[in-house]
Amino acid sequence: MSQKFQASVHHRDDVSYVKLSGVIDEDNELTTLTDKIPAGTAVIDLGEIERINSCGVRDWVNWLGKLETQATRAVLVECSPAIVAQINLVNNFTGSGVVKSFYVPYFCPECDEEKVLLVEAVDMGGGPHEPPTCRCDECDLVMDFDDMADSYFAFLSNQKKIAEPEKINGVIKEFASGDNGEKSKIRSRTGTSSLHSSSVSSLPSVPSLPSISRPSGSSPQITAKPGSRPSMTPVTTTTQPGMRPVGSFQGTNPGSRPGNFTSPGTNPGTSGPPSFGGSVAAERQALVAPKSSVIIYVLVAVLLAAIGVLAFLLFSSK
Repeated sequence: MSQKFQASVHHRDDVSYVKLSGVIDEDNELTTLTDKIPAGTAVIDLGEIERINSCGVRDWVNWLGKLETQATRAVLVECSPAIVAQINLVNNFTGSGVVKSFYVPYFCPECDEEKVLLVEAVDMGGGPHEPPTCRCDECDLVMDFDDMADSYFAFLSNQKKIAEPEKINGVIKEFASGDNGEKSKIRSRTGTSSLHSSSVSSLPSVPSLPSISRPSGSSPQITAKPGSRPSMTPVTTTTQPGMRPVGSFQGTNPGSRPGNFTSPGTNPGTSGPPSFGGSVAAERQALVAPKSSVIIYVLVAVLLAAIGVLAFLLFSSK
């Protein structure tokens, strides 16, 4: 996750070193820094700014305007790729300030690694501007520039000179390094590790199914009663050398149905498994019986109709 906006201010003579990090959005605290920065030169370190939104751009431009009204010159150092993008998009993003150094993004297709290289603006020359060569720390191959050179280095065409560069370099060396010694010009891209870690989510664990315990040397038998679900009962299995254990159903022959299942047309109260032929005969008898009764009813109706017609003819003849 991206860090919240953080800021710190250090002073050395008439030069103020302002370290900003995190995200510059609507919750930034730039206005609280105005009174902490006296007139002179403000070296603003933007190397750890991961993102800046539209509200942050508005507050940033207004904040630089306030610093200029109190005779403070802004020198932007270690501008992250997010800041460089806004410098190229917003016309007055730097105000009357100047960019001293910025990070250039690189990508290694072999190792899938992202790096940023710190570049001094004065070392880029007058143009056309090409990204410096950067090698991968893992495979030592030349990394690909992770942007469009024409658009990324566009701000350099309006670059201004820095006043008192030696004094500014001394302040940067004193406060930028901190307790970690001299800063490395090559480092992992800001926010890359945090983004990768947040995108990997742990999958929910699948609960294990309850195991069915069975006695040693036995296999389950399916038994059922009329109107109930089948239940599992152990049945002893027989094995022969070189063969796997094979379970058998009690009261059945190979290829026949389990003995405890009742077939259609049989009486559930009868004991013993019905044969396959008996069950077919019972089914056939159950199907034939309704048909015969219907035929009888039809014949009776036909006879009654015939008797009625004969009676009508006899009475009408008289």
